[in-house]
Amino acid sequence: MSQSLARNPQLGQWIRFLEHDRVRIATGKVELGQGIVTALAQIAAEELDLDPDQVVMLSGSSDNGPDELYTTSSLSIMDSGSAIRQVTAEMRALLVERAARRLNCAPDDLGIERGHFHIAGESTGQSYWTVTEPGDLEREADGTAPVKPHASYRIVGRPVPRRDLPVKLAGGGFIHDLDEPGMLHARILRQPGYSARLAGIDGIGDHVRIGNFLAVLGDNPHAAEQAAKRARVRWTGERELDPTRVDAYQLLDLPSRDHHIGADFADTAHDNELTVSRPYIAHASLGPSCALAQYRDGHLTVWSHGQGMHPLRHSLARALDLAPEAISTIHVDGAGCYGHNGADDAALDAALVAMARPGRRVRVAWSREDEFGYEPLGTAMVVRVSAAVDSAGRPVDWTTRIWSGPHVNRPGTTSGHLLAREALPDPPPQPVPTDPPLSRGGGATRNAIPLYNVGAHRICWHLVARTPVRTSALRGLGAVPNVVAIEAFLDKLAAAASLDPVEYRLALLEDERARRVLREVRDRARREPGQGLGFGFARYKNMAAYAAVAATVTVDEAVRVEKIWCAADAGLVINPDGALNQLEGGIVQAMSWTLHEEVRFDAHGVASLDWDSYPILRFDEIPEIDAWLTGPRDQPALGVGECTVGPTAAALCNAAADALGVRILDMPLTRDRIVAALLAGDDPAP
Repeated sequence: MSQSLARNPQLGQWIRFLEHDRVRIATGKVELGQGIVTALAQIAAEELDLDPDQVVMLSGSSDNGPDELYTTSSLSIMDSGSAIRQVTAEMRALLVERAARRLNCAPDDLGIERGHFHIAGESTGQSYWTVTEPGDLEREADGTAPVKPHASYRIVGRPVPRRDLPVKLAGGGFIHDLDEPGMLHARILRQPGYSARLAGIDGIGDHVRIGNFLAVLGDNPHAAEQAAKRARVRWTGERELDPTRVDAYQLLDLPSRDHHIGADFADTAHDNELTVSRPYIAHASLGPSCALAQYRDGHLTVWSHGQGMHPLRHSLARALDLAPEAISTIHVDGAGCYGHNGADDAALDAALVAMARPGRRVRVAWSREDEFGYEPLGTAMVVRVSAAVDSAGRPVDWTTRIWSGPHVNRPGTTSGHLLAREALPDPPPQPVPTDPPLSRGGGATRNAIPLYNVGAHRICWHLVARTPVRTSALRGLGAVPNVVAIEAFLDKLAAAASLDPVEYRLALLEDERARRVLREVRDRARREPGQGLGFGFARYKNMAAYAAVAATVTVDEAVRVEKIWCAADAGLVINPDGALNQLEGGIVQAMSWTLHEEVRFDAHGVASLDWDSYPILRFDEIPEIDAWLTGPRDQPALGVGECTVGPTAAALCNAAADALGVRILDMPLTRDRIVAALLAGDDPAP
């Protein structure tokens, strides 16, 4: 039984039978642009022998849906999908048995088409809707009903149009588009640091002040924005940030909690070593965070594009001193939300204003500067790998050292709280940051254990609990720098042994599914004269989808990506078109991280507050991408949402090293770093 179903065992939390031959399926997972709601509807339709248009999806409702925590870590199909498959299989078996008793026939005599029972093609007059009884949905799932065999699928495994796209393509569908007459619009004038205190305000009209929380109000977005510009706010106790101390390598000098994983730690240093770094990076969501709230008759309703409506309800309850039952949280799609960006924080902003203006629906929209300046960042990391090798140049003893800030400071845990909570009277103490354990995929240690046969392996993980800036979850957590370090190091070892980099990897891999994706990418990849060619491979979290990526690049003043190939094995794929979109999306974002993205700081905090100071990949930089799905379809579904980001970053770094003849070990691969690497020339690449 999946964790989601074990947490929400009552059948009625997942399924309801509606009028007009429709079935409502509920999920706690939410649409973040990954097509998950469409794929989950396919699973339900398949098990129930319905057509997809008969399935109505309810996603992200704290009142009416199951609590599946957050939509994270490429787990939606693996967790929610398996729960929905089991629930619908159990409900189908129950209703088939009951229909057979009513019709005085064997269950195997019954066929089902669009939820209606027939015998030898003849209608029986019975359907799911006629045989369902009131108590059916009050029972708990036992997880024993057999699910359909893969060979009988007619909906799962085929492309189905995304349900969320038509309204979005027509110019709506996002939380930012919600509006109604009389809505109150608010902008937040944020305290510039945890210890800052509001000393005075001038030039301000209608506003809400609660301690150091300050919101200016307007009857429309423009009025609220102009009110924010006119306001003159004085703060005391502003934090001064030393920008020279906000750097990946400064993590090595900060206090850390050290953890050892794997084999005993040896004091002897290995002769072969490589160190890579990643800077602090932003989510850079294209649509800044937004939320709506209304407080009426003692009940608070919040509309949010956050990743988990049940956790958000509990976080709001703690911050506002309300009972969770007095709060309803409802998911609405947002134009950019993944990882722990500002969506949950905007929800508390809206709730505070709504409770100060009972009866009015309140809309809070962050500005671009708010989003860059106040969202949690993806933490900087330094990863150092070293190994002893045998006479054939293969690793026989491997050590990884990781320096990283926290990857998960989500509200509702002991390690994080909602941003505005710091501004309220009696603010909570600074949280004690933690990181996910390896059993849940790890944070800083995500993908740090090589899937290759490298002999004894150990990790020394230095968790820097107090980074100079607020950090939390960002796509892939620590997987990208860890995969880059492993794959760059393997290229270096292969070159030292005068071996082909792919053949070298294949010799170290025992997992045939891993070997397949590497071989397929190698066989398709081709380089033109003057191009560098690089490869990267990982199995995300060592438990989700496999992905191998090859990239060709040219390098002059910048790295120009010419073409990318990607093979991925995700086991049972629900919607191939959606899965390919996820693979390609991860590739594009990894290109942006590897080539461009880096948060910059000044004495007041984040200084890269717009698209000029924080550039991302442009449309004209996206190359041809040849991505395909491979591997056995009769194996369990594996999450694909983040499987390509690490291998793509690694392939680009290795391709740039192949083109330049020297290796750039610090991301992003900017012009300045290209020049510095060429001038230094002290780490020759293959």
